[in-house]
Amino acid sequence: MSTDSEIIQRSLGQPRAFAELFDRHSRTVGGYAARRLGPDAGEDILSETFLVAFARRKSFDTSWDSALPWLYGIASRLIRKHRAREAKHFRSSVESAQREEHISHGDLETTIARLDAEISTRELAPRIAALSAKDRETLLLYAWGDLTYEEVAVALGVPVGTVRSRMNRIRTRLDPARAITRERVVNEKEGAVDGRFRASA
Repeated sequence: MSTDSEIIQRSLGQPRAFAELFDRHSRTVGGYAARRLGPDAGEDILSETFLVAFARRKSFDTSWDSALPWLYGIASRLIRKHRAREAKHFRSSVESAQREEHISHGDLETTIARLDAEISTRELAPRIAALSAKDRETLLLYAWGDLTYEEVAVALGVPVGTVRSRMNRIRTRLDPARAITRERVVNEKEGAVDGRFRASA
């Protein structure tokens, strides 16, 4: 199977080859955009993301096999233009969660892992909504995009140290009453260390 990098390089001479990248990642990128802005706007963001990616494919860093962080970065920049809509969609998600009869009050690890269930606790959702735009974007790329710290850094065009700093700040703001420790997850391929949430006993 071709890597994303190989597909993009091939598309420089054979533009139609770029469709393989769309087939491979459209559902993931579209799902992320829909969670941020709602289904209708999500489809628009998806289309725009791949139009921009196609136009800028020469700038793709071919040292990365996966184009997903790059695509998330493009989508995130497009989503920033719709901050008011995102805020409205997020408030709607919070209100929906508050109307549920049975709300799960799991630990932070479980809550973040289930952000794709449209925010599962009453207490945490308003705190996420209150995060700065940069912190919220960092968290959602990590939680909804399922990216590593290194991939979030690529998506946002910031140093990985900045991502770590933001995530530490987010951890404190989301759950200040509990002691949080970092579970170190080793990326065996790269030998990199990534931070994952684990609530201490």
